[in-house]
Amino acid sequence: MLMLIRKLTIVLQPRKTLKQNLMKKLIFTIILGSTMAFGASAQIQKGNVMMGANLSDISLGLDKPNLFQLKINPKAAWFIQDGMAVGGEVQLGVVSQKGVGTSFTYGIGALGRYYGATGANEVVKNSRFFGEATVGFQGINPAGGGTTNGLGFSFGPGFTYFVTSTIGLEALLKYNGVVGFGSSTYSNYLALGVGFQIYLPGKSTAKKVQRDMK
Repeated sequence: MLMLIRKLTIVLQPRKTLKQNLMKKLIFTIILGSTMAFGASAQIQKGNVMMGANLSDISLGLDKPNLFQLKINPKAAWFIQDGMAVGGEVQLGVVSQKGVGTSFTYGIGALGRYYGATGANEVVKNSRFFGEATVGFQGINPAGGGTTNGLGFSFGPGFTYFVTSTIGLEALLKYNGVVGFGSSTYSNYLALGVGFQIYLPGKSTAKKVQRDMK
């Protein structure tokens, strides 16, 4: 009888361990998701990752002179501390007008974004104001000539509203300048853009949850 009980214990023990492991993984997934709880602070914690894009200068003219223009600005950043992220961005833009030609803008550079300390700048629930600045290589090649290729920079304020625990819709007004060595040594413009960012928990957040689960 004792031998039978021992055999049953040996057979059932791995199943119990497997069940416990599955439960731990399920709880870990739930807790990890809850670290990005709906609110304007969890998304911008140290270690999290932000990625998305902005659209600006959108225009589609159906009447003459049939102007079409669009600028897209993909970006990604990592939060080095609560409310502060650094990363990179790419700028691609086109302006086309019948009878005039097509102009292009492009660029690649470093990005810095600051939301302020936790609990600050939250005027509306689930929203935050922020400031953003960039610097890098940028070029403006207009159809009529006068190209400017060189050091590009931008800065300006923005506003994010978190529609879910991981997605924020945003508007951003920025001053853009290019200092270069083309036929035009300086070019500048203002741009109002809209877009979205996805906020994901980084490795540090996941590791912290794993440690808490042990």
